[in-house]
Amino acid sequence: MDAEGNKVVVCDNGTGFVKCGFSGTNFPEYIFPSMVGRPILRSKDRVGGFEIKDLMVGEEAAAARQMLEINYPMKNGIVRNWEDMEHVWDYTFEKLQIDPKHSRILLTEPPMNPLANRSKMVAKMFEKYGFAHVTVAIQAVLTLCAQGLLTGVCVDSGDGVTHIVPVYEGYALPQAARLDVAGRNITSYLIKLLLLRGYAFNKTADYETVRQIKEKLCYVGYDLEQEIKLARETTAVSEKYTLPDGRVITLGEERFSAPEALFQPRLVDVESLGVAELLVKTIQSTDLDVRPELYKHIVLSGGSTMYPGLPSRLEREIKQLYLERVLKNDTSGLSKFKLRIEDPPRRKHMVFLGGAVLAELTKDNPKMWISKKEYNEMGEKAVQKLFVK
Repeated sequence: MDAEGNKVVVCDNGTGFVKCGFSGTNFPEYIFPSMVGRPILRSKDRVGGFEIKDLMVGEEAAAARQMLEINYPMKNGIVRNWEDMEHVWDYTFEKLQIDPKHSRILLTEPPMNPLANRSKMVAKMFEKYGFAHVTVAIQAVLTLCAQGLLTGVCVDSGDGVTHIVPVYEGYALPQAARLDVAGRNITSYLIKLLLLRGYAFNKTADYETVRQIKEKLCYVGYDLEQEIKLARETTAVSEKYTLPDGRVITLGEERFSAPEALFQPRLVDVESLGVAELLVKTIQSTDLDVRPELYKHIVLSGGSTMYPGLPSRLEREIKQLYLERVLKNDTSGLSKFKLRIEDPPRRKHMVFLGGAVLAELTKDNPKMWISKKEYNEMGEKAVQKLFVK
């Protein structure tokens, strides 16, 4: 609660999942898929114990997805379908059992979010829901906030997009980079690899199953050539997985080949540098005196950074790239190069955790929030207040 007795809500809208709860807490109250489903056929009203409604959101939609046409309101971290986004927010606030008129809300947004998008998001909160106060924070800044840092680089890889964002003294720098490879691409690529192996999977109906296989069995290879050799000459990499219908499948090379797309985006038909190259390029494009601090505080965030082996592979590639491109292969300079990759255990929910901390610290600071009164007087111009240094 703030000084006026308002509840302080934190809502992290991800492409794949919504994480929502209250300020000052250590964990989201609810985590559910950011999806909206509408029935394909009206033949049955109940399927397998589920009541099929005209509109289903979140876990309800995920559970009955075979009977529904599924839409994701967000793509690559940005809202693309406002009508469906409103359905997701309706569901969120209903779950949290809040009265927006007596609440303030902190929303998160990706770096490089178009200004029009941010303004519309704030407008919806005031005009449709009637919140008392609203603020918007950049996801990467919240991640560092959760780690107790003001300066560093956030590598935030969720379901829809990967961002590499340098942050200095609490402000996201303009050199932020975006890589359109994240969880969704890796799951689709794993489906493709399993199809090539001869397993029958349906891209939409079995998507959720393959996502679970990915989360349980995939990892990032430290040395790709060695991993391929191991997979082809031994059974060290092989793992069995039992599907919901009872079939047992075996995964080998697929376990590390799918997440490899983060380092080699061309595998999923994305023309871009891989995550390690993009990270070095981003840091090297910042001011010379800021770079050492950034290399020392690289923080991983989001569900697609949870793969075992990712931090050590990143470290290996960054050192190699730094040696080649910055030191021009002069190995004597490596001893002075300080590199640290932080992989907090709760990094899947880092953005929410940072939001819960920031909202708690700033809840009574009027400079950090737009009030309903300010919005009524200034309209969308009030949004600019949040991003003035």
